[in-house]
Order: sequence, then C-alpha cells, then structure tokens
Amino acid sequence: SLGMIVPDAANPFFAEVARGVETCAFSLGYTVILCNSDGDLVREQAYLDVLIEKRVDGIVFVAAGESRDHFQSLLEQEIQVVVVDRDMPGLKVDCVLVDNYDGGLQATAHLIHHGHRRIACLAGPHEVTPSADRVRGYRQALADAGIRFDPALLVYGDFHTDSGYLAAAELLELPDRPTAIFVCNDLMAIGVMAAVQEAGLRIPRNMAVVGFDDIALASYSLPRLTTVAQPSQKMGELAAQLLVARIENPDRSPERHLLLTRLVVRESA
Repeated sequence: SLGMIVPDAANPFFAEVARGVETCAFSLGYTVILCNSDGDLVREQAYLDVLIEKRVDGIVFVAAGESRDHFQSLLEQEIQVVVVDRDMPGLKVDCVLVDNYDGGLQATAHLIHHGHRRIACLAGPHEVTPSADRVRGYRQALADAGIRFDPALLVYGDFHTDSGYLAAAELLELPDRPTAIFVCNDLMAIGVMAAVQEAGLRIPRNMAVVGFDDIALASYSLPRLTTVAQPSQKMGELAAQLLVARIENPDRSPERHLLLTRLVVRESA
C-alpha cells in the first residue's frame, strides 16, 4: 500500500493528482490511502504517524507548507517518499513539479499582449512554493514589458473561492483599480469573477481574468475561464511510478521532473 497526503482534498487540482496516483498505483499492484492535511502542519504530522504505523510501502507527499522537518524525519526512518507540487531544495528525494514560473509569465504576458498595463496578481499563501514561483513569473513579465510593479496590486488569498471573492472586492476599491487580474489558482479566479460581476462590471470588457490549474469547472464558468493548464493527472501518474521504482530500488539516484504548463485561452481574457 501507498500513502498520499494532500493539503486540500476538496480542491479539484489535488483530486486530479490523486486520481493519477491511484490509477497508476493500482495498475502496479498497490492500493492508496488518501489523507487530507487541510494545510495544517500538526494534522499533517498526525497523518504521517498513522501511515508509518500502518507500514505503508511509501508516501506521495504534497506538503502543507514549511514541512522540511517532516520530510527529514521520513527519510531518517527510511520511508520512501516522492514530493509533488512542492520544491524542497537540498533534500535528496524524488520530486514532480511544474514550471510555475513560466506559467505566471505566460498568463501575465497574455494580458499585456491584449493591452493591459494595470494588472493585479492574486497569489496563494506566502509559504507555498508554487504560488511564489507564479508571482515571480508575473513580476518578470511586467519587467519585460517595462511596466513598473505596484505593490498595491499584489494581494494574497488561500487558494479557496471565498478568498478570491474578498480579494477582488479589495482590488475594486482601489482609486486606480486594475483592468486585469492574474489569479494563482482557478478556485480563487471563480471567486474573483463573481465579485467583479456583482460590482456591475463585465468580463473581459471591464476586467480580464486569468486563472491557473485548468480544473474542469474552468470550461463551464460564465464566461469560460482563460487559465494556465497543469498536467495534474500526469503529475500523479509520474509520482506513483517514481515511488514504486524507489521502493523496488532504494539506492537509485533521486529524480527531479519539471513538467510544462500551457496557456488555455477562453473568454475571460
């Protein structure tokens, strides 16, 4: 059996990753125990303890945040681990990542290409590496276009829909409000669109919105959401393959896989 810990089992992105892990693991003769840390480090440690007690053969780990100590304890106990969607520099562990920096760059460059200069960014939590990398891409695209970064246009949410709604309301109150918002995940982007439309603005005429993830709901929102697609199911499948290979050969060198993102242009931008 394999364990898998995710920070938010209700987030469609993590659900797709988990589906990829389960599908691949089952085909290789493994069952998967899924645990939801809810982004809480204490809960994350409790689930790690449970998985260790159940003597799982390995763990697919999407960290809640600053989880370096948790990784280190697993490695010291010789528990095989694959890290997904979180970069842990300095730790000798297999990991599957996406190029979040380039995704943020693509999203912001798309908005700049369509004439936007006042572009806000709604980021996820500070301590989560994918969010930080997407913000770096956003800022690089602004710099490449000669647009001055305005700290008032960088706001933070928690990757949930309601935080997108509240952040958008805050941005709309600015004296010089943005004409476009790059949102660092699709759930928050859906909240952003609701707030924008409730304010009497039209998307994309009065406010363009670009998300990140390309969850299934992005194709059915009104308007349909332009977003940066992650290969979520492929991430899960690759993680399961790496973990089983590590279980079968613990001495093999760690592998770091960086998968590409792609911009999916729809109606919101």
